[in-house]
Amino acid sequence: MPFTVCIKGRGSDQRPRAGQCLRTYLREQGWTGVKKGCDSGDCGACTVHVDGRAVHSCLYPAHRIDGRTVATVEGLGADGRLHPVQEAFARAQGFQCGYCTPGFVMTTAALSQDQLEDLPQALKGNLCRCTGYQSISRAVQAAATHGTPSSVSHCAPGPADPAARDVVTGTACFTLDGPEPDGMLHLALVRSPHRHARILDIDTAAALTVPGVHAVLTHRDAPVTRFSTALHERSEDDPADLRVLDDVVRHVGQRVAAVIADDPAPAQEASRLVRVTYQVLPDVSTAEEAMRPGAVQVGDGPNVIAHLHRSTGDVDVGLAEAHTVYDHTFTTQRVQHTALECHATRVWTDGEGRLRVHTSTQAPHLVRRRLCDIFGFDPERVRVTAGRVGGAFGGKQEVLTEDITTLACLHTGRPVQLELSRTEELTATTTRHPFRTRVTIGARRDGTLTAMQIHVLADTGAYGNHGPGVLETGCAEGLAPYRCPNLTVDAYSVRTHNVPSGAFRGYGAAQIVFAVESALDDIAHGLGLDPLIMRERACLRPADRAVLPGVGGQPPLMGSSLHDVLHALRQVREDRRLERERPAPPPGSHVGEGLAVAAHHSVPADGHIAQAKASLAADGVYDLTTGAPEFGSGAGTALCRIAARALGTSTARFRLHQGDTDLLEHDTGGFASTAVRLTGQAVTRACQELAGLLIDTAATLTGTPPEDCRLTKDAVDCAGTVLPLTEIHRYARSAGLRLQAEATAAADDGDLSLSVSAQWFRICVDPDTGILSVLDSVHIADAGRIIHTAQSRAQVEGAVVQGLGCTLSEELTIDPDGHITTPDLRTYTVPRLGDCPPTHVQLIGRDSTSAPKPLAELAINPISAALANALHHALGIRIRALPLRPDSVWSALAAASCTTGTDDGSGKKSLTVRGGEPS
Repeated sequence: MPFTVCIKGRGSDQRPRAGQCLRTYLREQGWTGVKKGCDSGDCGACTVHVDGRAVHSCLYPAHRIDGRTVATVEGLGADGRLHPVQEAFARAQGFQCGYCTPGFVMTTAALSQDQLEDLPQALKGNLCRCTGYQSISRAVQAAATHGTPSSVSHCAPGPADPAARDVVTGTACFTLDGPEPDGMLHLALVRSPHRHARILDIDTAAALTVPGVHAVLTHRDAPVTRFSTALHERSEDDPADLRVLDDVVRHVGQRVAAVIADDPAPAQEASRLVRVTYQVLPDVSTAEEAMRPGAVQVGDGPNVIAHLHRSTGDVDVGLAEAHTVYDHTFTTQRVQHTALECHATRVWTDGEGRLRVHTSTQAPHLVRRRLCDIFGFDPERVRVTAGRVGGAFGGKQEVLTEDITTLACLHTGRPVQLELSRTEELTATTTRHPFRTRVTIGARRDGTLTAMQIHVLADTGAYGNHGPGVLETGCAEGLAPYRCPNLTVDAYSVRTHNVPSGAFRGYGAAQIVFAVESALDDIAHGLGLDPLIMRERACLRPADRAVLPGVGGQPPLMGSSLHDVLHALRQVREDRRLERERPAPPPGSHVGEGLAVAAHHSVPADGHIAQAKASLAADGVYDLTTGAPEFGSGAGTALCRIAARALGTSTARFRLHQGDTDLLEHDTGGFASTAVRLTGQAVTRACQELAGLLIDTAATLTGTPPEDCRLTKDAVDCAGTVLPLTEIHRYARSAGLRLQAEATAAADDGDLSLSVSAQWFRICVDPDTGILSVLDSVHIADAGRIIHTAQSRAQVEGAVVQGLGCTLSEELTIDPDGHITTPDLRTYTVPRLGDCPPTHVQLIGRDSTSAPKPLAELAINPISAALANALHHALGIRIRALPLRPDSVWSALAAASCTTGTDDGSGKKSLTVRGGEPS
């Protein structure tokens, strides 16, 4: 029988394959606004309309559209105009990376007026990992009121993101949205079911009989070079302990073999037919076990891959001087980035014989360098590019798909693509480091600190990627805000036979802050002090430097930011306490409030290099080139603003080029919140140099002294003679002059200062269920010079919500055999719109001469501690292990009700108060 479907007003008679879902069918038809986020109907990124009804196309059988009308986000508008919902999302900037936006737009466009009255229910099927949902809520509310100016004018002060139209129409090009090279093959990976095993044999015969299968690669086909998946400017910062494919596996989910086939389906089928014979070996499942004498060795070398020991003063003397001594251990769990775009890579050879690698990465130049190290390439032979990246949070500061895809391309001589599934993301990529942190703190009656002793044990998993850096950064930043004359830090990063840990937003600081800020709250309550007063007395003074080093071994300077943040927090907290219209807690619930403070180095400590190029084109528009792709940080918009300021023009006069190793000599990439801080410096320098070239050229052309020439929006005014930029370009080209400038900024040249933020929560807890609800949320952030207010606030909002998830629900759990038991977005629960209260964000800005400060990475660090402190205030119990799920809270309450003289049901006094007073 004939098959017909109408998509965007255009008919099609291409019949879907047997068993094909609507998502893959539509993408094969070229409708790439339909995104893949989960393949299980849990994220909503693939939402389309079938006969006007919103459906998750990953669950919808494609054969069911026969005779129906299908609308994707690309076809939502008409005659080149945006649909009102698209217009609202663009004006309210209801996106950051934008990967989830088509799904939100399509879901919203199908809502009835009644459904719009209950957004948490109406949008519960759509996930966003970047925005914190506040801008999305504003966009939906604006759409519900038909996008009137009054309804959206508060949403996005200043110019919108120049990519907004592409994002809301689904035409923004993410990693796999561009045209495929001809003859594309696809990879499927065979993964280990064992924690630790030696591969004795791999039988590929049955797999090779599957039609469409070209090859099965094993460790025998892989280079022997060992490398780290971590990407840093200094490669030596991370242990080189991994092969592309190895004959010994160290964790469940490690790659064992790679099947190359014409399509994903036969590749997956064949991967299930590969027979691997293993010799199962003893394993270690915890960092504590791996530290014991005689423990099973995880790979070559000792299990401890990094040991940090820092000491100043005499801790024993400091504890003896203290009125209060606090000693407890805190644990933080394994969590996953859950960026909605899964890792994906395409590799092929271009017409010039160069290897082309197009991938979802935060650092294209470092990917190129790593591939050259592994395969022995000359860098000139490799070009790495990245499209718009659908979220990162540190998870794409790794080489996780590029190496194996490159091997497959070299083996077959054909283009090859690998796209990880959501289950592979959750079970076989990288996670946040689980920490066990013992905190011993001595304090005087007035709250000043006399001694701090921190012992940290970090589980870096089967491989050492990012282990040393996370340990050092976490300890340095976690302790940075406070003055203490006697301090000792002993910290260890330890390999285990667990899924590898890696870079995660906060880079270790959130784990330490959870322990230290919880401890300070307990001390404050034990001393009868307001926790805010305790911090004001214990914190660094403006002229002080932090105890532990930052860039180049130099401790960063506090400056006035911490005191400004605490002062602002005090004002906002008091205003909130007096507010009469604040949400009322349910009857019978317990209400509490809590705060926490965190600090972040203004520049990273890994030798980071940022490069930028600015040039004038023949049409009078500026071309601005930077290294890192856009992945939701809003860096592109901010950098165009910085460039516009340096050249005295508007952002509309810039074309931005990003994420291509052919465009710049070298750039470390976009991580550690470097985009605005470091890349902004490079952009400013390049644009200032270009401005000088334009003025000099115009001066030569008119015979005017350069000091009498002035660059304007689209011309150079030479003492009253106005030369358009297009005319200056024509003259320069005829004279053989190049109107282009490049500049570099390095972390080692940066301002060694601290950025600070503080979080305050007001919560309620149902004692019968243990359910914690946030009634009020305030975040104060030291932003330095603010480039884009709306984007800065959005970055903080997103970080707060991700922090809520890490605190209340998210945990990547592992069974005794090493298998991840939360392999999908139904069991690994990230926050949805209904879980997230609005956060009041207050940015403390500086004058126009100051530098912008990092926000997105800093903002997540105080969230867990502030929530735990609010819970302690509400219930009188201290829970020292994350996450704070309802079952954990209820169990702690039950234990506390059966125990006296303790605050956590452990039977152990948590606070000793000297001087004869009760503890």
